[in-house]
Amino acid sequence: MLQCIFLLSDSGEVMLEKQLTGHRVDRSICDWFWEQTVSQADSTKLPPVIASPTHYIFQITREGITFLACTQVEMPPLMGIEFLCRVADVLSDYLGGLNEDVIKDNFVIVYELLDEMIDNGFPLTTEPNILREMIAPPNIVSKVLGVMTGNSSNVSNTLPGATASCVPWRSTEPKHANNEVYVDLLEEMDAVINRDGILVKCEIYGEVEVNSHLSGLPDLTLSFANPSILNDGQKVEEYPNICKAAANIRRWDMSTQCVGWHTKRSWKNNRLSNRPIPTTSLYSISKSVFKSWNSQHPCQ
Repeated sequence: MLQCIFLLSDSGEVMLEKQLTGHRVDRSICDWFWEQTVSQADSTKLPPVIASPTHYIFQITREGITFLACTQVEMPPLMGIEFLCRVADVLSDYLGGLNEDVIKDNFVIVYELLDEMIDNGFPLTTEPNILREMIAPPNIVSKVLGVMTGNSSNVSNTLPGATASCVPWRSTEPKHANNEVYVDLLEEMDAVINRDGILVKCEIYGEVEVNSHLSGLPDLTLSFANPSILNDGQKVEEYPNICKAAANIRRWDMSTQCVGWHTKRSWKNNRLSNRPIPTTSLYSISKSVFKSWNSQHPCQ
């Protein structure tokens, strides 16, 4: 159970404080944390969970903003870190980025989001799709209406239908004019070649991006024509990352079965080592690389 959330600027200033329980956490805990941060030669190496004299502190840093959560009771550390990551992702999505000015200009939105995302110290609603139906993202029109009517609240009076859905990441009964799915295959290759054009090391990174415009809740299957490449006896450093909300990982058999695809999502990201490259490609790559290097570093 989390007791308080703080948002700190890159100078250690407390920009936002959200008390979550009846037991108030004093701001002095932020001063203690910042002293620990300053004492570190590299602040990025600060552990995500720190035991202070009075509290357990969970911390992450995004775009110069430090998200801090405190508790005095035993709880799974990963839950606290994961919740802070989700808060950072939601705020970045709502506000179009994270920086000190954006946070201060949208205090009301940030507090409203935190009210819905956590209740009495326990994470409640963290799905961005549901939050968007509950709290309207800030825009110029809403700000003008808020000034004219004196009502600065963006919270909806009705509960989103997705809260009772088995697929909360998708809008309730979405409809599109055209049922279509766009699939992009992205591949990156890192290779080390010696002066003789012989391959020393090669790694291939693959990713599949799916942009779905499908009505209803279709059950789809994504597979490769040659799925054995994912596990063909070669050295596979990382298995495909299929642990997405819509992916049915219990039915994984070299294919991904998903329910409720929507918008743009990245479904697979694997890394294969020492994959063969055609000799012609190696020759052209090595020739261009060494020609460029010799032009910049002529031999004496």
